[in-house]
Parts: sequence; C-alpha cells; structure tokens
Amino acid sequence: MFRLQCVRPCLRRLLHQGVGSKDYVLEGLQVCSSEDQLFDVVGKNKTKLTVEHVSCAVRKLWDFQKERPDQLKTVHLIKRHPQFLTLRVLAENKISLMDDIALVDMLYSFVRLSVEPHDSLVQQMVSEAWRRLDSLPMSSLSKFSVSLIDQFLKTSPLMGHITNIVDQKLSSIDNGRVLAALMVSVSNLVSPRLRDALISRAECLLDTMDPLNYSTPRKMVQFLRSIKYIHRPLLEKCNKFFLRNIPRLDVEDISYILGLYQSLQFHSCDFTLAAKERLIELIDTSTDPHSFSKLFISLAPISSMEIRKSLEDTALLLADEFSANQALAVVEALEESQSRNFSLVNKIVSVIQKNLHDYRSMEVARITQALYLLHYQNPELFAALRTILVNFLQRSFYPYEVTMLTRVLSMLPSPRLEEDVVRHVDDVLTQCNLNELITISFAVAKWIRTDPSYRHSTHSKYVRLLQRLSQCGRERLQTADRLDLVLDEIKFSPGEWFEEMLLEETLVALNRMINQINPKNIADLAFFLTRTNRLHPPLMDRIASVAIEHTDKIHFSAIYPVLLLFSVLNYEPAHVEELYDACIKHFTPHICSFEPHLLVLLAYCLALVDRFPEELIREIFSIDFLGKLDCQLETLPYSTKTRTKQRLMEFNRAVCLECPEFQVPWFHERYCQHQQKKVNGSISPVQQQIHTMLGQVLGGINFVQVAVNTPYFYTIDFECKLDKHLKPLSYSGPSTLQISQRGKVLWDSKSLENAQDELPAGAHRIAIDFMGSKSFCKNSHHMKGETLMRKRHLEILGYRVVQIPHFEWNSMELSTPHAWKRYLKKKILG
Repeated sequence: MFRLQCVRPCLRRLLHQGVGSKDYVLEGLQVCSSEDQLFDVVGKNKTKLTVEHVSCAVRKLWDFQKERPDQLKTVHLIKRHPQFLTLRVLAENKISLMDDIALVDMLYSFVRLSVEPHDSLVQQMVSEAWRRLDSLPMSSLSKFSVSLIDQFLKTSPLMGHITNIVDQKLSSIDNGRVLAALMVSVSNLVSPRLRDALISRAECLLDTMDPLNYSTPRKMVQFLRSIKYIHRPLLEKCNKFFLRNIPRLDVEDISYILGLYQSLQFHSCDFTLAAKERLIELIDTSTDPHSFSKLFISLAPISSMEIRKSLEDTALLLADEFSANQALAVVEALEESQSRNFSLVNKIVSVIQKNLHDYRSMEVARITQALYLLHYQNPELFAALRTILVNFLQRSFYPYEVTMLTRVLSMLPSPRLEEDVVRHVDDVLTQCNLNELITISFAVAKWIRTDPSYRHSTHSKYVRLLQRLSQCGRERLQTADRLDLVLDEIKFSPGEWFEEMLLEETLVALNRMINQINPKNIADLAFFLTRTNRLHPPLMDRIASVAIEHTDKIHFSAIYPVLLLFSVLNYEPAHVEELYDACIKHFTPHICSFEPHLLVLLAYCLALVDRFPEELIREIFSIDFLGKLDCQLETLPYSTKTRTKQRLMEFNRAVCLECPEFQVPWFHERYCQHQQKKVNGSISPVQQQIHTMLGQVLGGINFVQVAVNTPYFYTIDFECKLDKHLKPLSYSGPSTLQISQRGKVLWDSKSLENAQDELPAGAHRIAIDFMGSKSFCKNSHHMKGETLMRKRHLEILGYRVVQIPHFEWNSMELSTPHAWKRYLKKKILG
C-alpha cells in the first residue's frame, strides 16, 4: 500500500504533463488560411515562439503566395507588416538552433518573400548554410542553390563549392526534381565532363519519373538553354513529357517552353501543333493583360490569319493596360509574325514611350530592332532611342551588351558615330569572342557605307577599328585549343569581313584541332564548312571517316548537315559509297521521328547526289506526311517555310525525272507558275552579250531563244536546235513547253498527237547555260552539286547541255568578239 501511495502522485504528474505538452501555438499556425490570421497568432505569442514555430510561420507565408498568380501576390504587403519583422528578428536570433533542413527551408522562404540579399538575416543564414554545406542532404543542397541564384550568386565561390559536391555525389542523386534544380543552379560553372555526366543522369532519371510531372523536364531544358547546348536525346525525352501534359499546361507554361525551344533552335512539330491547339482553347480564359500578353506572343506567330486578326483586335483593346515588359514582348511578337496592323503597332509604341525610362539596355536594343524590322516610321522616337542606346553603350563593359548595342545602333539612319563611342567599342574588343567580333564588323561596314567622311579619309576611325577587329580575331584563333568552343563562336559567322580577314586563319585553326573532331561536333563543323562554300579536303575527309566509324553515335537528325556538306559542295571523300550507305542505314529507322521540314531538306540533299532511298520517297509522298508538313509550315518562320517549299518542289521534280518507277505524280505545276510570276525576267549584261554572239554564230537571232522554260520548270538561259547535220533550225515563234497527261514532253503549243514529231529525225535541242560564280565552290573551279543535278535533269529531258563557266568567258584568252564566237562555235557545233 505504501508503495502504491508513492506511485500515485507520479502518475498524476505525468498525465498532467502529457496533456500540457500539446503545442497549441503550432496547431494555431498550421490551421491558418490567410496571412492576417497567421500574423495574429504570431502577435499574440511573441514570447512563446520557438524555432519550429518561426519555421512553420515563414513556410506558411510562402505557401500562401506561391499558390496565387503573379498579379495577385501580396509580397510587398507582407514585407511591411510588423509581425513579419518579428519573425525575421526571431529567425536571426535562433539560427544556431536550427537543424540543416529547417535552416535551408527558412532561407528559401525568406528569399522567395523578397528579403534582400544584403539583409543581415539572409547573410547570416547563407554563412551558416555554407559552414554546414558538406553535411546537407541533396534535397536541401538543391533548395539552397536555388536561393543563391535568387541572390545573384550563380558564379560565386559558394556555388563553385556546391558544383564540386554535385560532381562528387552525382550518382547518389535519385530524385529528378532535386537533380533538375541543381542542374539549373550550377549551369554557369559546369565543365564539359560534368555537363555530359549531368545530362546522362537526367536521361536515366526521366525514365523512372511520373509522366505527369512536366516541371522537372522543363528545368532540364532550361539547363540546356543556360549552357547553350543542344542535346537532342534529352530534349526529345523532355518533349514527350510536355506532349503528355498538353491538356494540363496553361498559357504561361506553353509560352515558357516555346521560348526555351526557340533559344535552343529546337523544332518539335508535334509540340508546336499541340501547343497551338491548346492555346486556341485558352483564348477565352486569357482576358487579363498578363495572361493575354503571354498568349499573344506564343500564338500570334504560329496561328492562321483569322486567329491572328482576332488576337490583334483584343490586343488593341488591352494595350493601355500592358506593362513595360508586356508591351516589349507584344511588339517583338508583331515583328516575328510580320504584322501590318499599324494601329496596334502605334498603340503599343505609345505604351513603350511612356515607359522608356524603365527599360534596361538590352530591352531598349530589342525594342529598336523590332521597330526597325517592322519598318516603323517615327524619326523622333528613333532619335530618342539612339540617344539612350549610346548612353547605355558608353557605360557598359560587358562584351555581349556592347556588341548588341553596337549592332542595333548600326540599324538606325545616322550618317556617323561619335568618336568616343568608337573608342569605347575599341576598348572592349579584347574581351569579345569571335561571334561578337564578327557582329561588330557588320556594324562597322554599315557605318562605312553611310558615313560621308569615310570617302575623304582612308585612315578613318572605322579603318582603325576594323584593323583592331582583325587583330583580335587572329589572336583568338591562334591561341584557341578547343574545337567545340571555336565552333560555337563561328557557328553563324560567314560574311564578307570574316571571309576576307579571318576565314583562312579559321581553317588553319580547325585543321590544327582536327583530331578533336568527334561524333558530337561533326554536325556543327559540317554546317560551318557548307556555309563557307569552300572545299577543305583534310577536314572533310576527317568528317567522313568519323561519320563512317561512329555512325551509331551520331543523332539521326545530325546526319542531314553531315551529308549536306558533301552533296552541296559535290565532294567525294574516300569510301564515299560507304559514307552514304552508313548514313542512310542509320537514319532510315527514324524516318517517322524526323521533323517534316527537315526530312524534306534531307531528301533534297540526297537527290543532289543521285541517291533516292525508297523508304524516304514513300514517306515524303504519303498523304499523312504531306498533311503534317502543311500544318507545320504554318508555324515556321517565313524563310524556313519558303526554303522547305522550294526543296519539296525540287525533290518532287528529281523523283519524277530520275525515279519514274515509283510513279510519284508531279504536283507542283501551279506552285512553279506562281513562282515564275514573281521572278524578274531581265537578263544580265553578260547574258545579253552571249545572246548577241549566239545569233552571229548560228546565223541569226531567230535561231536562238532566251530564258526558255522546260517541262518541270527549269529555266535555261538559251536554247537552240540542230538537225542531224548540226545545222541550226530556226524558231517560228515563242515556245510554250508543256507535259501531256501521258508524261510526254510537248515543246510547242501543238496537239498532243504531234508531240513526238516536233523535231525532225536526228535533230536535237541544246541548252546553253552561263554559269556564274554561285555554280562553283569559292576560290575554285569545282562545280557544285546543284549544278550537276540540273545538267543531269536537262539531259533526261532530251537536251544536250552546254555550260559556259564565267571564268572561261571572262578570261584573257577570250577578250575579243572573234575569240568569243570561236569559243561558242566549238562548244555548240564541236
């Protein structure tokens, strides 16, 4: 009994403590549904708040905000609330008591609630997290890295430390969301080795990820955009996630993804068409300026004329409510869609003018470029923009910014540039990469053409600047030791100044690094060499050998630029048959995965060298493919759309002429007729000279015809007819060439029955073509693939083809009328 009496008070005390240990403050914070309720609980319990209470309160505040759209967020009101200051003070005093996860979570929430990076709370939390960095779990390390990005510390030593940890522990990261956030955070500091490792890990984790999770793949694409690296396998995997989630994507999601794809120059016909349909569904719900501006910039450039007109009408009504950034985005979309709605342009410009003082340097440059390309007429506005651009340029020392500002300034109608501006550009040149140097050279070339003082001073400021540009470019090429970096800088470089000043030095540098050519970079190298329009056998042979040896390591879509190099420049490396066979065998299983326009370009490329894979022909001329191509063409930029249509016509013509066994119909008659109406029918002085000479050689002008249209719409410079004794036959009238329903060539507007009797027995037609410099590789007499295919096709049509190369006609040997006539007589009559 005595023992029981002793135990009874202890039990009573324990029971009392159990009931009393319930945390009513924490429960009160957890059930809050608004900021006001939460701050009320904080205010009533200031003295009782523990680390757990502060952490819960701050997390809840951010949870309230992140669930709202941007226009409804109230962060500015929270920051001014007195109880928010209470939470900040308490958090700062309790940093040492926080565990690792709570510390990072609270820092993340405070940064998201716009507490400034220089605030002592944020600085102490960052310092404490840095001290514990090696012990942080990967999920917290990921969240910490995101907080650092928000504080503009993306290239800090601390981020370097995080990058090193990611490198060491990459194989242990098994959460795609954690990996994606870390990829974006460390993107500015990754080496090529770590980049490849991150991409490989991302591909593995995507295979095990919830297909309804599209935010993680979006961050992975953002990583590729940040490092300016196109890795098609990862992009295609991410694209599949986006396609699965199209019904769940809102305007902002679609706008962001399309922007990422545009930056990476990655085309996905399936996503673009699906996004277009989804955006059309969202038109009625996008009624506020924020969501509508996102809708407009995404949908207007890829929509039909009818939808675009409706969008422009709505934009006109909402224009006054647009913010400065929304107005900028809309005017760029108007330029991209080549709008001629001047009422809307004027309205948007008025909004821009009101906010002109709020724009940063690159934004002013983008505004100026968009208005220039829209052919907007407002001299006063352009004068104001020029003044702002010059002021920004004089204060900037970032090479990319100086380059952009210089390029845009050269668009404006100003006859000259101030001496101090030229001097400032000169000061930055040593920091510029090759692409920036080339861009500045374009601007300088424009000023030379427009500045009247240049004609009176050969030692002008522009000449000195061009000399410095050449010097900096040569020094950069001579010290370059990484092929991938050089290719990245010269990817879009060919131009007059580059070809005259740096091309030879570039080819020497590329040749020096020839052993670095691998399956990942041969597409970029091949694309560059094609654009130079010159043969460089050592590099081309190396590309061919790598392509043959490592075909399976080349992405199927990269086969196009590789084969384009050899077919356009008509170069046959050793084992040329093995090269084409290996490439065709590699891409054939992926034919259905190609972007429609790219498959057309690839088919044309192969047609140049007389290769017509049956699977490729069957696919391109199927109803389903042509329907999909039509849909895609509506979404492509004008230049790409035009080139694709032209290449489809040329491939259709090549198949009809060279592969009649496939029975592909010729369906480009109306297209060619329409194109002919747009072509200027005038002939050059050299062609006029040749025409005159031909008349004298053949016995009269009635024995030769000019600019003759053949079946399948080739236009030949001159045509004549010779009988079996090689005597010229005269033309009684203009020739109208047609094709009969039975596929017979009709040379004149006579009946179908007489088609075969048009020429006397033994007679034949001669096509005489003057071949300008575009028919040959530069600095060479090597004929290009397109010229050879044309000759092949004209011979199939029954012509004997006589080609007059420009370097023969304009040679010293043919400098008299007698020599020219003798040359023509030998070419035509033998």
